Amino acid sequence: MKVLMSRRRALFSLATAGAAAVAAGCASGSNDPTATATTASATTAQSGGATAAPQETAGPYPGDGSNGPNILVQSGVVRSDITRSFDSYSGVAQGVPMTLELTLRDLAASGAAGKGMAVYVWHCDRDGNYSLYSDGVTEQNYLRGVQVAGTDGKVTFTSIFPACYSGRWPHIHFEVYDSLETAVAGRNARLTSQIALPQDTCESVFAHDSGYARSVGNLAQVTLASDNVFGDGWDAELATVTGAPSSGLRVSLTVGVAEKSQNTQSGNGSGPQPGGRPPADAPGGRPAR
Repeated sequence: MKVLMSRRRALFSLATAGAAAVAAGCASGSNDPTATATTASATTAQSGGATAAPQETAGPYPGDGSNGPNILVQSGVVRSDITRSFDSYSGVAQGVPMTLELTLRDLAASGAAGKGMAVYVWHCDRDGNYSLYSDGVTEQNYLRGVQVAGTDGKVTFTSIFPACYSGRWPHIHFEVYDSLETAVAGRNARLTSQIALPQDTCESVFAHDSGYARSVGNLAQVTLASDNVFGDGWDAELATVTGAPSSGLRVSLTVGVAEKSQNTQSGNGSGPQPGGRPPADAPGGRPAR
């Protein structure tokens, strides 16, 4: 799928190119274009090829203690398979199988693999509902879990492909913590952001599984550009997907994690529902505040 360069990415590229040109000129005392290219390449290499993921809203259903329940302090939250509810809850989220793989790069350490970082992931189910919050699934805690990055900076989750509910582009929420101890304490996330899913994949999934029937019409009414989170830029948040709905999908994204103090808050664009809230006409949704 071809994706046009977003406004945020374009501005970032212009700023980076300008800074690299100035730095190269000062270092060499000339306007040698080779020096400029070499400086830009060195900058990319130092960051491990990762762009800093933007700070985004956690939305109203994070389950991290900032708005109601805190799943992070519950025994069993550290798990790879998040399709099932755990602890005192039971239930399985149905939908197209999805493996989510995030590769963390610590930009405060020159883009080194984010070994030991913990990632909390959550997203809506096939009906557009969020466990613990939406009507009908308040007694479920599926599609939420924590993993710790290995030496390669990777975390992997087994899940199902999320729905498209009215007013939002299909997405996955995540928080990055410096360590598992910090994560399960339920506080001090270093980064809160979201993952955008490619349009062609969304269309294939929603056409394949009739359980996503409402997502077909919802997707037709929103674009990445009109989404209230991704509307100001999505290049660092758009995942790569391989596989097929019939056999399972693999969703991958490299996440550049800057120091918490350096995180750039997204402008959150324009959109009908603030904070990623499922609107009143979505299954299990609540009216916007």
